[in-house]
Amino acid sequence: MTLPPPLILTLRLRLRLSLPPPPKLPRFRRSFTYLSPLMAPAMEAQETAQDEAAAPHNNEFSNDEGAHKSKVTVVGSGNWGSVAARLIASNTLKLSSFHDEVRMWVYEETLPSGEKLTDVINRANENVKYLPGIKLGKNVVADPDLENAVKDANMLVFVTPHQFMEGICKNLVGKIKGDVEAISLIKGMEVKMEGPCMISTLISQQLGINCCVLMGANIANEIAVEKFSEATVGYRGNRQIAEKWVQLFSTPYFLVTAVQDVEGVELCGTLKNVVALAAGFVDGLEMGNNTKAAIMRIGLREMKAFSKLLFSTVKDTTFFESCGVADLITTCLGGRNRKVAEAFAKNGGKRSFDELEAEMLQGQKLQGVSTAREVYEVLSHRGWLELFPLFASVHEICIGHLPPSAIVAHSERTPRLSLVDGSAQYC
Repeated sequence: MTLPPPLILTLRLRLRLSLPPPPKLPRFRRSFTYLSPLMAPAMEAQETAQDEAAAPHNNEFSNDEGAHKSKVTVVGSGNWGSVAARLIASNTLKLSSFHDEVRMWVYEETLPSGEKLTDVINRANENVKYLPGIKLGKNVVADPDLENAVKDANMLVFVTPHQFMEGICKNLVGKIKGDVEAISLIKGMEVKMEGPCMISTLISQQLGINCCVLMGANIANEIAVEKFSEATVGYRGNRQIAEKWVQLFSTPYFLVTAVQDVEGVELCGTLKNVVALAAGFVDGLEMGNNTKAAIMRIGLREMKAFSKLLFSTVKDTTFFESCGVADLITTCLGGRNRKVAEAFAKNGGKRSFDELEAEMLQGQKLQGVSTAREVYEVLSHRGWLELFPLFASVHEICIGHLPPSAIVAHSERTPRLSLVDGSAQYC
């Protein structure tokens, strides 16, 4: 028997009304960062950390629990070092795989009050010289004795001016545990007779340990007040170690991803400071935003070409991570290298960078000027000066061989260099 259409609709409506309502499913809220697939590893690490923090610690192996916990020491206590210690300390309290305490090695200084900086940090829970007004976390312990600070650690975070690292590594030889993993937040390189040596390589060679790197668009004072930002961990072969570093640094406001490209990540963080000096010269001479954008584009091109000439394994995709174009942008807009270079240009190059650094940075160190010199040494030694007009000009301006206005005249030359099939080749 065939029912007329109106009756079918009536029966369907009554049937629906007689059924119980479907169960209400929970709604999942995602932050806007979920929209980017590049952030998936960071989101997974962040969610894992939050799950572990929310869940009670598993006491199944409580008798042996301490033996498997990682202990972290931060080697360095400047502006970025203090922020790094704060990030890490907030996570070690939540993650059962880490000891709560985070040691921070402090290069001891006497403050105008006559007190030792280390004593003030431990009493006030604040680095009053390099990160005033920000509490580090009560589980951060400042230690002026480098050997004592690292003796029980099996995860070392290096974050000092790069020119001090060779001496620090020499002091640590034979003083650290055999199972130590390291990560470098240091932007710079050493130039030796045999060629350039990245800081992560210096750490690995001198101390015989694996060393990852962390770089990104990271102005320390903004991260200290928990403004959203990102970073990139570069690793070589051990993805598991990289994920552990991601877990240690990640917070809801500081998202970290990992890429298998130590040299690419580290060179991005190193070379962008040279470009930032060029951007500062442009600002000091009031050349405008178009000129500054052009300098940044030329700088990114030279960063990529220089990296690939030194290391053929560097990946193109690395330059689109936080360590690449994002770090370049933020450093050219708001970093200390740009700021001091602007003052240098406004004074017509008549005041030295050393003088301006001492006056403007309250004890912090510029990285761009020394890095520009090191890059120039590499270019000169290998006959590449004509290939990198921006890098070459920045150094010559810094040492007074060219006026700041030369940054445009010399950077506009097109280098005889092209990137073919992922490697740098001469035209």
